[in-house]
Amino acid sequence: MDDNWVGIVLFMMPVFIVGIVMYFGSRNRAAVLETVRAAAQNGQQLTPETIRALGMPRRNKGGDIRWGIILIAVAVAFAILGWSITGVSDTPEVFQIMLGVASFPGLVGLALIGMGVLMKPRDGVDE
Repeated sequence: MDDNWVGIVLFMMPVFIVGIVMYFGSRNRAAVLETVRAAAQNGQQLTPETIRALGMPRRNKGGDIRWGIILIAVAVAFAILGWSITGVSDTPEVFQIMLGVASFPGLVGLALIGMGVLMKPRDGVDE
């Protein structure tokens, strides 16, 4: 077997897993919306509790801020990893490289926290 297949499979597996999860999640949401549509056409009254009981996902309030904090924690972990590698080896460039790697989740985390703080729901409507 060709050695290139190992790399291709290694990088395609996460794409395949995410695709499967997204596909079945969208099928579930479509089934719930079809049930809601059929109930509305029959004239049945649907409360928000009934729709939630059918399995419709609810957005958590402050979800952007939570994800931002998680990403900043990942960035700090990368920085600590670079610092600890520098302490063990004789290559001081590792810390700078890991700070560069840490900048990606750190800046995305800061952007999510900023969006969560600055973009409040309008007119008191929960998202």
